[in-house]
Amino acid sequence: MTEGILGKKLGMTQMYGKGGKSEAITAIEAGPCTVMQVKTVEKDGYSAAQLGFGEVKKHKTAKKGKAKEKEPVKFKYTREFRFENGPKMEAGQKIDVSLFKAGDIIDVIGISKGKGFAGGVKRYHFRGGPKTHGQSDRWRAPGSVGSNTSPGRVYKGLRMAGHMGSVRVTVSNLEVMEADPARNLLLVKGAVPGMTNGLVMIQKTKREKK
Repeated sequence: MTEGILGKKLGMTQMYGKGGKSEAITAIEAGPCTVMQVKTVEKDGYSAAQLGFGEVKKHKTAKKGKAKEKEPVKFKYTREFRFENGPKMEAGQKIDVSLFKAGDIIDVIGISKGKGFAGGVKRYHFRGGPKTHGQSDRWRAPGSVGSNTSPGRVYKGLRMAGHMGSVRVTVSNLEVMEADPARNLLLVKGAVPGMTNGLVMIQKTKREKK
């Protein structure tokens, strides 16, 4: 069985955990997903399963995957999950939130919120310039960006103002507080990347804490 599932971030709430402590919780609509294609080492060079999530009307989709070669597949999202062991599934099989249980440690992958063009103070937490001695226009300036004659240029990758957010982010070692297959609901301790109703990939953690 695949070790992951697709879902939609619903928002955040809170619940009481061990000892009556209030915990921040993210609610995720996880699945149900349909296996669209199974890849094998013999045929494709690696083991993976392609999952579809979020049914939409057939005329709004392009042809994706090989679950049905002659018909467009009715899913808004398709993503692939790799796994080490040989596949124990077939195209058309359903996968739901029962893949997880309370106490499991998972990784959640999503696209972070886009912040647009941001300066160095917001993007990289720069301190800014002095607030006195006539520096009225340098409060949020980044300061010097170059060296002197050697090397005589600005280094690649220098932290400067630019586009912030809207990148793939993985949050590791989140604890599953509750899994409800009847409502396709997964309650996860802590925050996950992305905006409300954004797509997230949930999988068994690969970086478990020692």
